[in-house]
Amino acid sequence: MIAASVPVQRPAGAKLLVADRSGGIEHHRRSEFVRLLRAGDLVIANDAATLPASLSGRHLPSGRQIEARLAGRDSLATDQVKSFSAVLFGLGDFRMRTEDRPLPPSVRCGDRLALGPLRATVVRRLLNHPRLVVLELEGSPREIWAGLARHGRPIQYAHVPAPLALWDSWTPIAGPPVAFEPPSAGFVLDWSVVASMAARDVGFATITHAAGISSTGDPKLDGLLPFDEPYRIPASTARAIERTRAQGGRVVAIGTTVVRALEHAAGRDGMLRVGEGLATQRVGASSQLRVVDAILSGTHEPGTSHYELLRAFTGDQTLARIDQELNTHAYRTHEFGDSVFLERSVPVVPKATASLQATRQLVRYRARPLPEPSSLSGKDWGRGLLGPHPAAPACSKTGSP
Repeated sequence: MIAASVPVQRPAGAKLLVADRSGGIEHHRRSEFVRLLRAGDLVIANDAATLPASLSGRHLPSGRQIEARLAGRDSLATDQVKSFSAVLFGLGDFRMRTEDRPLPPSVRCGDRLALGPLRATVVRRLLNHPRLVVLELEGSPREIWAGLARHGRPIQYAHVPAPLALWDSWTPIAGPPVAFEPPSAGFVLDWSVVASMAARDVGFATITHAAGISSTGDPKLDGLLPFDEPYRIPASTARAIERTRAQGGRVVAIGTTVVRALEHAAGRDGMLRVGEGLATQRVGASSQLRVVDAILSGTHEPGTSHYELLRAFTGDQTLARIDQELNTHAYRTHEFGDSVFLERSVPVVPKATASLQATRQLVRYRARPLPEPSSLSGKDWGRGLLGPHPAAPACSKTGSP
């Protein structure tokens, strides 16, 4: 595949590979997506807007350059923005490949960072890794939002050589600013597409999911992606899913974040809980999809967490054929690339039903040695490496490593 290097969300020539339930593959223009939907289907998109989550500055104890890429927080609430997990980098910027970026200055608990108008303190190191920390930003929520707006930039990678503007990373339906990278499958949508769906009796609903980072520059950390991510399921979306199920329609997710949120909200008990939750699971080949019937996604390379999620929808043989077709037909990859539309090829487990009792789970951080990705079992993802650990110790007053 070819890296999409121009930040155009809906280019005229965008391609769409379609794989049906039986593994049949077709090629379409992406502008034909709505025509592939059926009356009674429900399309669900992530309405999260992207934060300017890349903050350049100085590591004050050493005076050296540092970049902090905000990577997670424990809530979607706009007034809870003091504490973030972050991935730290040393010299360089987005023009350098992430995997080539040097390590940041050695940081210890209690170290302060000057990030433009913002000041942050390292309050915890995570997984005993030199890049992964918890930062506490100084100031009121209003001051923090103002600092992010003035100084922050969208997280960006070397395949797009020109600096991105913030609006390059916002989908046309973007609402709450909670994502750390764009839920870019949603670039296919604009309000004319939504109107076309309505004209074909296709439903549309949204969830909010704090889409996380796609690369850390370290293979071990990348093997743990996606990190824990908060989400919100509106009651109206849960009711729309119930109606669609009752009428025999398909639930179509726009992007991997929608799948992760809905399938986590469904849970093992089969109940779709509305309100806020924290997605800690990794969706993959062994996952049983309880809600989603089809996915519109970007094109992804084998081995990435996004590609692993597609294995929940279809078998490895079909995915291998898809990979071959994508390469043969010169599909473009990454956030401004082309798309795939996959139907789930296995029967759904007993459908989820909506529970209107709101739930909330708050992430807590626990530092522990970084395991090799190959040593992680499925149960580790359910518990969350950055997940609910209320007893996690913060830095000591003396600034322990």
